[in-house]
Amino acid sequence: MSNFINKNFSLKGKKAIVTGAGGHLCSEIVKSLAFAGCKVAMLDIRPEKVKKLNSSLEKKGFKDNYYGELDATDYGQVLQTSKLIIKKYKNIDILINGAGINSPTPFFDITKDEWGKVLDSHLLSTLFFTQIIGKHMIKNKKGSIINFSSASSGPPLSKAFSYSVAKSGIKNLTQNTAREFAKKNVRVNSIRPGFFPTEWNIKNFIDEKRKTSILNHTPMGRFGKPKELASAIIWLASDSASFVTGIELPVDGGFSSMTI
Repeated sequence: MSNFINKNFSLKGKKAIVTGAGGHLCSEIVKSLAFAGCKVAMLDIRPEKVKKLNSSLEKKGFKDNYYGELDATDYGQVLQTSKLIIKKYKNIDILINGAGINSPTPFFDITKDEWGKVLDSHLLSTLFFTQIIGKHMIKNKKGSIINFSSASSGPPLSKAFSYSVAKSGIKNLTQNTAREFAKKNVRVNSIRPGFFPTEWNIKNFIDEKRKTSILNHTPMGRFGKPKELASAIIWLASDSASFVTGIELPVDGGFSSMTI
């Protein structure tokens, strides 16, 4: 059994890039990748977050990871940082596009600037990294790219107008690139989280009334735990998912299966 698990699910020796690595979900994903055997490049616009994350990994014995500050919507920064990581690790096997912001602004109050910032944080960042690291993977004829979709990719969730538009774009971009990269043995999938609330989410989106509504619409009747999302990421990144590309994988306690 252990040989089967190691052969199919181990990420030993693989190298991964995670954007938005300091976030609530992505920081747990980074830890899970490390425990599964990966070397991880942790990138975030908040350098203190990834510095702290790297320190916690080092204390657990996970060395030789990379961390750095990055604005993932700046092509020049993405290109330069990608070159540094490729130089360090030689081959990049896994890319997780986790960068992105949200906004609770009511529809009639959304400005052009805010609209652009939210969409760019998800779509431009995913585009840039997929272009640069995707080309590297295609050259090597192997790789797994995992994008962050959302329960809001369709039908859209209320109170998250620009975010919902961005996530529907991520779903489309995932399918488009999956089709283009498939014959080069590069897989592109997206993860579709349900509700894994942060303090920010609770403050800006989830009051008690909305919480009741969400849980009533979630057959499992609870919020998700970050490690439950990380486990799905490990599967998509591993060789056990070698024939899986172009999907949007729900990890939502049944939210997407619920009507009335």
